[in-house]
Amino acid sequence: MSLFITLRFLDVLDILLVAFLLYQLYLLIKGTVAFNIFIGLFLVYLFWLLVRALNMELLGSFMGQFIGVGILALIVVFQPEIRRFLLLIGSNPQVNRFLSVEKLFNLKTKSASGQHLKMIVRACENMAKVKTGALIVIAQNSELKEYIRTGEKLNARISDSLLETVFFKNTPLHDGAVIINGNKIMAARCILPLTNKEDLNPLFGLRHRAAVGITENTDACAIIVSEETGRISVALSGELRHNLSGIDLSNILENIIIDIDDAD
Repeated sequence: MSLFITLRFLDVLDILLVAFLLYQLYLLIKGTVAFNIFIGLFLVYLFWLLVRALNMELLGSFMGQFIGVGILALIVVFQPEIRRFLLLIGSNPQVNRFLSVEKLFNLKTKSASGQHLKMIVRACENMAKVKTGALIVIAQNSELKEYIRTGEKLNARISDSLLETVFFKNTPLHDGAVIINGNKIMAARCILPLTNKEDLNPLFGLRHRAAVGITENTDACAIIVSEETGRISVALSGELRHNLSGIDLSNILENIIIDIDDAD
């Protein structure tokens, strides 16, 4: 009997893939309620192993039934995180390049031009100066149709004056989010999902939580103008970048458009 463990290349690859998946899982659930649930389930599993080791048959049988449906319980409990993980894979530019339905049927959606981006940035800067609250969502590969249906459809050309008018405090459309898809403002007063993150700054209001929520569930980019401070923030992939200047916002949006074009 050999005292040494033989490691093949595939064994090393297997370990690295498992480590990568566990790390991605940690990134998805850190700072959320799901992380505490995961720790609770892990402790229950360790307790079950201890019960089995001590041959406690009655308790072991009872917990065994619970562990037996553990996979289904995990799917139910971690449904938002599983959705985000699959979205992370599906929205990868390399994947979209080879599995693009739009490319196959020549259905490429026209993305916002540099001029449109300048209008968005200008509108955000103007609203920040007068502390007008705003939430602007820019679609990427996902068209956000289910969220567009929750608001008032506009299907209008992008302009800084229209965006400022929509978010003016006395207009009926200023509550909720504006969704931009391609070179059009598709809808206003849209309802977005709120994030469950517990480590989000408590000073951030519902606009910031909605911006993080929509970017957790989709590959969209969300711009927030704070009504209290007038500061500009951007949410991407569930993470917030706050206190941005107009130049910072412009650079972020330009990089997003470049990524979309490269994926197409």
